[in-house]
This record gives sequence, C-alpha cells and structure tokens, in this order.
Amino acid sequence: MSNPPVPTISDPVTTGRASAVERAAAALPTAGLSLLSVGSLLILLLHVLPPSNRVDPMTRTISQYALESNGWMFDVGVLALAVGSMAVLAGLVRAGVVRAVSGTSLFITFWSASLTVLVIFEKYDFQNGQHTGASGMIHRMASLVAFLSLPLAVLLASRGAARRNPGWRRPAAWTRWAGIVSCACLSLLIYAIVRGFVADVSWWRVFPLGALERLIALSDILAVSVLGVWARMARTVAAEALIGSAGLADQVSDGPGGAALVQ
Repeated sequence: MSNPPVPTISDPVTTGRASAVERAAAALPTAGLSLLSVGSLLILLLHVLPPSNRVDPMTRTISQYALESNGWMFDVGVLALAVGSMAVLAGLVRAGVVRAVSGTSLFITFWSASLTVLVIFEKYDFQNGQHTGASGMIHRMASLVAFLSLPLAVLLASRGAARRNPGWRRPAAWTRWAGIVSCACLSLLIYAIVRGFVADVSWWRVFPLGALERLIALSDILAVSVLGVWARMARTVAAEALIGSAGLADQVSDGPGGAALVQ
C-alpha cells in the first residue's frame, strides 16, 4: 500500500517575492508607455513655453531647445524617451515577443543609447555662430544612429514575432506599418542628403530641416509606442491564459470533500 502524498506548504516569503517580481514585470510596458508620454509632452511644451517658443520649428532642430534657459525640459524629456524605450523592450522580452539577444533588442538599445548621447553632447549652436567642435559632431552622429536604429528595430520585431506566434499577426501588422511610416519619413532625410551631394544645394535646405526632424521624431515615438502597446497586450493575454489554466487545474484536482481526482 503506497503512502499518501505529503502536503507541502509554499514559503510565503518566496511566493511574495515571486509575485512582486511578476507584478513588476507586468508593469514594464505600462511604465514604458507612461515615460514615452511624459517625454513627448515635455518636448511639446518647449514649443509653446518661453523662452524656447522663440525657436523656429520649421528651420531649427529639436536639439536647439537644449540651448535655451529651460533646456532642462529637453534633457529630461529625451532621457524619459530613452528609459521608456528600454522599459518597452524589457516588456517585449518578458512577454516573449522579442528575444533578449536579437536584432530588435540591439537596435532599440542603440536608439536609447543614442538619445542619451544627445543629452550629454550638445549640438552646434548655429544661431550664435558655433559651427565646429567634437560635441556637435558626436551629437549629429548620435541623431543619425537613433533615426536609423528605431525603424529597423520595429520592422524586425514585426517580422520575427509573427513567425513564432500566429496569434500575434494583428499587432505585428500594426507594428510593421508603424515601421514603414517611420522608414518613409527617414527616406526624406536620406533623399535630402543624397541630393546635397549631386546638386548645388545644401542638404538641410532641400526640406525645412526643423519640420523634417520633428516628423521623423514623431514617427519614431509612435512606432516605439506601438511596440509598448503590443507588449502590454501580450502580457495581458499571457496572464489570462495562466489564470485559465489554473482554474482548469482546480476543477480537475478537487473532488468531493477536497479529494484529489488525479494523483
């Protein structure tokens, strides 16, 4: 005659820690989207609050706001975008949408790191005659890396995840379209640069540079926000599936009087 199974009692401390970690992981997409919203709002306010509202948004780049007396709003806003993007990436990885070691993870990291570099190294102050210096060149290269990295990350995410899970086809389609729009906006900048080489015109005069940069930045922020929504949806679906499986297990295991039906 076999001995009855010995009941086990889970450690409440360990269980509490595990649930706290799980709650924190589930909150990553929401935290990322919140930081993206805060960063976007701060940069938007720079367009209307003095003294930064004197910057011409058609001809001056967004980084020009960092040179104003309320430039701290630019720094905080860009850093919020960088941290928020990394939180979105962490949420995607935790939800299984993106692998930790993948092209998407790499390019989102490049995007976030480049945004941080933009804050550390200020742009050339063309308005006051500053046209040279290592800081301005690093700032310009970081901008280019950021603008190139984000569309690639979004397109790779939509392609890889849809292959692994057919249930993600709809969010993958939305993400793919967001990446295409971001690439289309970036192509205008690439066209301007190429035309500057082959025609007798400065590349920053082909299109109003300030307006073009704002268009690219807006498309990139929207694209990474779509990734954040996807991460949030994936976590919700995973949680519902877990709850459903737990409920099914309870129905199978609990018989009359609490006796186990399956041993």
